Amino acid sequence: MELGVGRIFVSKITEGASAIRKHRTAITTTTTTTTSKAQLRRQIPIEHSAPMAVVSLKASPPNPSWFTPKRLLLIFCVINLLNYVDRGAIASNGVNGSLGTCTESGICTSGSGIQGDFNLNNFQDGVLSSAFMVGLLVASPIFASLAKSHNPFRLIGVGLSVWTFATAGCGISFNFWSITFCRMLVGVGEASFISLAAPFIDDNAPVEQKTAWLAMFYMCIPSGVALGYVYGGLVGNYLNWRYAFWGEAFCMLPFAILGFVMKPLQLKGLTSGDSDKALTVIETAGPMVEEVSNIDDHVLVASDKGSRPSSVSKLSNLFTRFSKDMKVLLVDKVYAVNVLGYVSYNFVIGAYSYWGPKAGYNIYHMNNADLLFGGITVVCGILGTLSGGFILDSMTATISNAFKLLSGATFLGAIFCFSSFCFKSLYGFIALFSVGEILVFATQAPVNYVCLHCVKPSLRPLSMAISTVSIHIFGDVPSSPLVGLIQDNINNWRVTSLILTAVLFVAAGIWFIGIFLNSVDRFNEDFENQVAANTRGSLEPLLEENRNAGPVDSGES
Repeated sequence: MELGVGRIFVSKITEGASAIRKHRTAITTTTTTTTSKAQLRRQIPIEHSAPMAVVSLKASPPNPSWFTPKRLLLIFCVINLLNYVDRGAIASNGVNGSLGTCTESGICTSGSGIQGDFNLNNFQDGVLSSAFMVGLLVASPIFASLAKSHNPFRLIGVGLSVWTFATAGCGISFNFWSITFCRMLVGVGEASFISLAAPFIDDNAPVEQKTAWLAMFYMCIPSGVALGYVYGGLVGNYLNWRYAFWGEAFCMLPFAILGFVMKPLQLKGLTSGDSDKALTVIETAGPMVEEVSNIDDHVLVASDKGSRPSSVSKLSNLFTRFSKDMKVLLVDKVYAVNVLGYVSYNFVIGAYSYWGPKAGYNIYHMNNADLLFGGITVVCGILGTLSGGFILDSMTATISNAFKLLSGATFLGAIFCFSSFCFKSLYGFIALFSVGEILVFATQAPVNYVCLHCVKPSLRPLSMAISTVSIHIFGDVPSSPLVGLIQDNINNWRVTSLILTAVLFVAAGIWFIGIFLNSVDRFNEDFENQVAANTRGSLEPLLEENRNAGPVDSGES
């Protein structure tokens, strides 16, 4: 009896070994056949045989992450606040800085601030406030494109490092050109953050609070600028303007280091930077690729280790991919309408921030116009931005509802702001203008929600980058000089302010068109790259609260 059992056991082992050999033979045949279905499907040319590399797709359980979604939001809000504190600090020099003067009797007084130390005229002083825009506009699309082949969290670390050193460089600059160059680098550093932070927040926010979380993030813009204005003035008066920049760099340094030492987080729809080496041969689709097959959770990649894509080839691939992605964005009607409305909106807001105090001083004879306008903007900016996010969440956050909120809030806000400039009473102006600004600022979260959800997950960084570039190039950058030109010809600040405010009605009309477009929320759309789809388990955000979460339903039909 025992002998029979032993024979049966040996027989089963032999059959199993034979099955394994047949399975290996089948795999070898599949991977070496030049007319396989996978090759026909991919149409990848084969020039020579190559050794087989095995890449496991089974991700080991990630180590517990210190970051929870709420901590990530808090950190990103602090970073965003520091970015705009810097903008406020450099802008404060426009008021607190002055050239040296000499009387007819020969008594001279030294200048103050950056303008006094470097003997800058008003034009040069104004250049410093907007020089960062050059680096921001150039670098934003670049960082957004790199996010497809490099880990986005690491890119933020690189950007914040550039920002830290550039800000410190502003403090040790020795003339106009040196500080201008450093201000441009500040824009380069900020570019990585503004393109990638919002997608990270959108990935990890609770489904029912997505726009509320975005609102908290964008609330840091008005509050940061106001805080920076006060900070720059106080430090400049009591110490020296250079210490203001050194203080900013010191505060940002821990976050820059964190981007490199912390386990990198992943963005939905983008390939992990850790998998770049394994996926290089797939992305380049050059002659060294023979066949890619998915067998038992492993990818078998036939590659020639002696061949590597050249730098020129990598740059060409990056440019080709960027061109294709740009074409997708430009033909997307929902995205185009959203950005066009945002450009019109920012045209008004940019001119308000620059000319508002001067217009208020001339129309209502305010002695403290800058303080009054600054205070109204801070309070209304915070209330309006938060309200917009929470209202859209309560409506159920969808692209269609976002357009309804954008057009409705902007239209009502335009009515209140336009009416405020018709009042001769200062108190009537303040009351109506405050309500108008609250309504206008309620658009911040919804407009960025549309930018994030109307495109595929892999295009979100580029979507945010192009949106930012567009609203500056066509919005607040040209609006200030154009309003100045109108005022030079009309010479009536009340009429000029009414003409400017009327552009808000244009923004409301553009966003109103978006309500009737066929909008599809693409937040959960499958990855375009088949290999990335197979590795989805390793690309989930490495946050404690999201690790075991299933797919998120954004609520858009």
